[in-house]
Amino acid sequence: MKLELDVLEAFSKEGVLSRSIDLFMPRQGQIDMALAVARAIEYAETLVVEAGTGVGKTYAYLVPALLSGDRVLMSTATKALQDQLYGRDLPRLVEALGLPVETALLKGRSSYLCLHRLAMASAQSDMSDHRTSRSLGRIAEWAKVTRSGDLAELPGLDEKSPVIPLVTSTRENCLGSQCPDFRSCHVNLARKKALAADIVVVNHHLFFADLAVRESGLAELLPSVRVAIFDEAHQLNETGVQFLGISLTTGQLLDLCRDMLATGLQAARGLVDWQQIVASCEMAARDLRMCAGKAHPGSKLRWTDTVPEGLDPAIWSDALDRICASLSGALVALNTVSEIGPEFVRLHERAAELLNRANAFFAPCQTEFVRWVEVGSQLRLTESPLTIAKAVKAKMLEAPGEAGKTWIFTSATLGDDEKLSWFTQPCGLDDAKTLRVESPFDYAQQAALYVPPDFPKPSDSRHPVAVAECAARWSGRIGGRTLLLTTSLRALRVIGETLDLLFENSDSMEVLVQGIMPKRVLVERFRQGASRGQRGCVMVASASFWEGIDIPGDALQLVIIDKLPFPPPNDPMVEARSQALEAEGKSAFNHYFLPEAAVALNQGAGRLIRRETDAGILVVCDSRLASMGYGKRLIKALPPMHRLINEEALVSKLDSLTKTCTSETLPF
Repeated sequence: MKLELDVLEAFSKEGVLSRSIDLFMPRQGQIDMALAVARAIEYAETLVVEAGTGVGKTYAYLVPALLSGDRVLMSTATKALQDQLYGRDLPRLVEALGLPVETALLKGRSSYLCLHRLAMASAQSDMSDHRTSRSLGRIAEWAKVTRSGDLAELPGLDEKSPVIPLVTSTRENCLGSQCPDFRSCHVNLARKKALAADIVVVNHHLFFADLAVRESGLAELLPSVRVAIFDEAHQLNETGVQFLGISLTTGQLLDLCRDMLATGLQAARGLVDWQQIVASCEMAARDLRMCAGKAHPGSKLRWTDTVPEGLDPAIWSDALDRICASLSGALVALNTVSEIGPEFVRLHERAAELLNRANAFFAPCQTEFVRWVEVGSQLRLTESPLTIAKAVKAKMLEAPGEAGKTWIFTSATLGDDEKLSWFTQPCGLDDAKTLRVESPFDYAQQAALYVPPDFPKPSDSRHPVAVAECAARWSGRIGGRTLLLTTSLRALRVIGETLDLLFENSDSMEVLVQGIMPKRVLVERFRQGASRGQRGCVMVASASFWEGIDIPGDALQLVIIDKLPFPPPNDPMVEARSQALEAEGKSAFNHYFLPEAAVALNQGAGRLIRRETDAGILVVCDSRLASMGYGKRLIKALPPMHRLINEEALVSKLDSLTKTCTSETLPF
């Protein structure tokens, strides 16, 4: 009860937050959520909170967590959100509340510079590759001054840069305490700081990677934490299943070959025929990739029997046999030189792990798991659980020593029913308390929804071109300020190319397509819009741009969604989940496809209105939203926007949008 009173005092009109934080205003929804979090902390409960856009959920869970005095673990969906929480929100509140707490940031290995691998990469660098050499030189200079080793602090380094794997470690290639740079290891130092901190900020990927293998230090941290909070929790299930199964890629095999050859020739030349051992492994990996040579890149092959769909059983089995044989040969060779140095011990462990995974794919798929092969530049064999429910119950909620712990899960979208079952069921949280806090925004006044009638059906090949043509026409009326979200990469490509052609000779409009530049740079260019003499922007994006993009103000006033975001029915995971529901006597469409579409649609729509003074229009170019019976359920899941009945009404609203739109002069 005392914590609730402290929280109420902090959020009051004359409270510490109003006094210390500029522009802070108490909001009833935020207070309701903060009190619910405080009660969950006091009584060691599990709480799930859906907090609509604008509620201020970050402060609503941070304030009671900080005031509780407990050790707290906070997990976010992405490293960018993790940096924001640790670098902005936490310091601001810690200072405002005047609390003597230590905070720490903990990421996965791939986020930190590995000094040992930097030295190896620099020594092996091909001087003819000027770009890689320059990047390594920049990193080497930065390595002399950085304290954290967090590569996110290095300006201008693209998070997808090919140099990053060369200067970071993985669980497989890390030498651990045998590393010559172990004392100054940034990963090790980050873990030590986390173990000593009161508040630790991690991300979902790290959390579940650790839950699966207990390797990153969280295994030591979790037992001492009494409060665990997961923000952007709607991503938990899809993130978790990636780590709770097994996978084997031809890329992993080729990486092992590269490291084995480099280490062998450097430290044990002449003791083993490294060229022959590596050639055998490389040939086996390439033969396995060629098994799916005719499959379209990006496709996922069902694997419900002993062999993936469409592949020759004899060729597939022979290719896997040769993978196992080549790895066995590598193990014998590595065993003969294991005493030379720790690098060979780690290589032996890596080869043994890959062999175990390859052998696992000879056995039948586990029950309540699904297996498939993903085709790309490399071949990925995957066996994954359908949900994280069992793991959450066994390793978190009901694990030994976890009694008396508080678990908080929150996001802006967690389902389209009062029980939030879309989230709670696959996450094993059926018994959790739930709370839904509505957005404080006046959507009826701030936003409008338009569904074009007589539009080509989503299955029609003309659909993406029609979307692009309409987007060009509508965005032109407001000088850009348009985000176009697609449900597939094919639509992204067609719409992007069509818009490029339509605006080819335009001096006033610029088309930004996902992939032409790093995401961070793309979003920053879009935020600038037509300011400082630049052209207005139309941004075409898919996947990760549906959420986590925050563009408040008049830089974004039109969001167009190409079609309803139903899960792809031929995806092996989607098929397996659908079949599991049908086996229970439930409708896969009503219990899976519709809730998935509702949450995704709400996430996309959430890009439009980010604060009380924003105004904009959401257009969904899918007539099913208006014509099909299930459309009512999807519209109900959206914020209560004003409905536009025809294009004339849309054009009128577009024309009424101005760059100086304020809360007093909202156009609708």
